[in-house]
Amino acid sequence: MLTLFLTVFVDSVGFGIVLPLLPYLAQRYGATPDVVTVLVAVFTASQFVFGPVWGRVSDRVGRRPILLITIFGTMAGYAWLAFADSLVLIFIARAFSGAMGSNVAVVQAYVADITAPEHRARGMGQIGAAHGLGFIAGPAIGGLFAGSDPASPAFTVPFLIAAALSGIAFVMALVTVRESLAVEQRTQAGGAGGRIAAFLAAIARPRLGLLLGLLAMTPFAFSSIESTFVLWSERTLDWGPAQNGWVYSFMGMVAVVVQGLAVGRLTRRIGERRAILLGAALAGAGALVLPFMAGYAGLCLAFGLVVSGVSINNPCLNSLISRHAGAGERGSLLGVAQSCGALARIAGPLWGGFAFVTLGIDWPFWSATAMMAAMLVLALRLPRGPHAAAAGARRP
Repeated sequence: MLTLFLTVFVDSVGFGIVLPLLPYLAQRYGATPDVVTVLVAVFTASQFVFGPVWGRVSDRVGRRPILLITIFGTMAGYAWLAFADSLVLIFIARAFSGAMGSNVAVVQAYVADITAPEHRARGMGQIGAAHGLGFIAGPAIGGLFAGSDPASPAFTVPFLIAAALSGIAFVMALVTVRESLAVEQRTQAGGAGGRIAAFLAAIARPRLGLLLGLLAMTPFAFSSIESTFVLWSERTLDWGPAQNGWVYSFMGMVAVVVQGLAVGRLTRRIGERRAILLGAALAGAGALVLPFMAGYAGLCLAFGLVVSGVSINNPCLNSLISRHAGAGERGSLLGVAQSCGALARIAGPLWGGFAFVTLGIDWPFWSATAMMAAMLVLALRLPRGPHAAAAGARRP
């Protein structure tokens, strides 16, 4: 678990470096705010397509080779972005990076392979904490090397640093990560029709369908905020990459604390159902007050609430979903779950960009509040008890 944690951390630093810089890079080549959010959606659209593929193939050939392929591809995507000199090339680079970065289901399946069901939420939270730690260092590094001037950031060096860090993650995974799926547990991966059938079958099962729907609501809300915040801060606060980088680093810090230290204790004390209700309430409250904040203190308070809610919801929902499958199909089902999240992360930025341009720059935040309120209501339908949402899930 430690080796996987370190690998995910190093790779996430690279992702954190790139994310706050993309809006400035796209605007340099003429992108409007709604086009910037389409760039975010393109990355996630590739994740939606390839997430189930990697998850399903990992059920057949094992987790380790897929992790190695995708981490190496992520390194190539960052290097490509460093030298992209047109909006079209930036879009293509992000689509490729999205395909390579869609290994979340494989990582989650690896965790599920090596943890007992009662400890799975904690394991998912620890991997989320690794992402969060990377997100602390990454945006700070990106902002430091890109500078604080929103009109003329420097991009090449931060992107090459991101590529180098993914290269380190690849070497670490190659040397230290061992296969978690026994040969006798592997299944034959199906084709595209099999993937579509698995997706439709999953969402048609009432309890699983509800969990997948809830899983999609949090990334919709958060991605609509995340994809427009840099644009919002540039216009309202005249911030550049450096200032935004510190806020993103703070978000990573909150994610580390909540997922690494709080999620396991919280679920043991109140169960996943109540934890999900709490997460939706926190995220909704943070999104509601976000447009009224100015300066680091207020924005960190609002984002602290938002990220705390997201950091509680994601591992709890993935833990419940993972109990609906045996070891040989776990990657496939978590790939379906990743696809639901990816659909939400496609729709969220597209909606955020539309709302930003047509309704007003605060509307992505307020619509996220409404989505979290809806999630709070729907989560009340989850069966009571710490693990009841998955109880009997595999019965015909």
